[in-house]
Amino acid sequence: MDQTRLPSYISSENIGPWRIFLHQIEQVAPLLEPALHPWVETLRRPKRSLIVDVPIRLDNGEIAHFEGYRVHHNTSRGPGKGGIRYHQDVTLSEVMALSGWMTIKNAVVNVPFGGAKGGIRVDPRQLSLAELERLTRRYTSEISSMIGPDKDIPAPDMNTNAQVMAWMMDTYSMGEGRTVTGVVTGKPLALGGSLGRQDATGRGVFVTAREAGRRLGVALDGARVVVQGFGNVGEASARMFAQAGAKVIAIQDVSGTVYNPAGLDVAALRSYYAANRSLLGAPGTDALGNEEFWALPCEFLVPAALESQINRYNAGQIDARIVVEGANGPTTPEAEAILAERGITVVPDVLANAGGVTVSYFEWVQDFSSYFWSEDEINARLDRIMTEAFNAIWQLAEERKLSLRTAAFVIGCTRVLAARETRGLYP
Repeated sequence: MDQTRLPSYISSENIGPWRIFLHQIEQVAPLLEPALHPWVETLRRPKRSLIVDVPIRLDNGEIAHFEGYRVHHNTSRGPGKGGIRYHQDVTLSEVMALSGWMTIKNAVVNVPFGGAKGGIRVDPRQLSLAELERLTRRYTSEISSMIGPDKDIPAPDMNTNAQVMAWMMDTYSMGEGRTVTGVVTGKPLALGGSLGRQDATGRGVFVTAREAGRRLGVALDGARVVVQGFGNVGEASARMFAQAGAKVIAIQDVSGTVYNPAGLDVAALRSYYAANRSLLGAPGTDALGNEEFWALPCEFLVPAALESQINRYNAGQIDARIVVEGANGPTTPEAEAILAERGITVVPDVLANAGGVTVSYFEWVQDFSSYFWSEDEINARLDRIMTEAFNAIWQLAEERKLSLRTAAFVIGCTRVLAARETRGLYP
């Protein structure tokens, strides 16, 4: 596996998502075909970025202003595709990086989309449902010039869901004077959503973990699994690991960490969380501290929360055989070098969490055709695409002695830059 010295601007003190993405591009650029080298610069420059003011009237009559973003990183292979996140720490750097990772991710699983991402800097927990609807509709109207079913198709991300997508679709449709279901994915089923979409990202995490385990001789049955995050991705992947016979021994979210060495009851935890909005105190669990969480011996570690959760401060404590990145950018370059030195395999985010965008592609196709597939068909197609993508990345990594992340970037960047080179420049 490759280990590249980090450039001086990458450190734990000044690291940021966009700089991590740029570093990843710098790593892969020399490995690409020489004919593509003149086009690498396009990956370092987002195609367009929009910063918008999102003013809304609060329930108490006051006017509040929020900052929103939408970024198109690259659209050489098709319309932009990427989620919308609502979080108090959203920044332009983060959205730019997420859009760049979407470019690579879509190319890795070979769906005909480019990379895009959006977000609003807001703590949605502080807003009522009515305020959240007004925020969503105003934001949608502000970015409406950038989105469209053949231009840029948003989807849910952190703290957004099917209801938020329904409001976005309705707002865009009102501006168009007709119902445009294909403008977003991750919608409710009643509005053209797809079966299997809610669990799709977690299912993709599980499938890539299964395939990595097969290559490394790590059986799922009885394997110890540690999961950070209990949203759509973390909960779904934990549930699927448990259904396959693995023992999910610890789950961490913002409320804390719950632990049971004999295996947690994921279904019971889901019900407990729905009732209490916290994992702590669930029957049959013990609480663990943050440092203890990262040091738990396990076969699979699934970071499915925020960026940069595995860093130089905790990478040396991790006692996992395989890290499967359910979140976007959860491992810093510095931490990944430490994990590689310790023989820990990392299944990168641009592959592991691509299940969501893959089923979003299925939804987009179904909306255009007005013909919808069964959930079994969706899951089978997803499994096939994720497995084929994993096989190609693993084979390239073995042939060229690369990390899985670098191999994924070689494949993704090659597909994007080949499209850019073939299209040429206009005018």
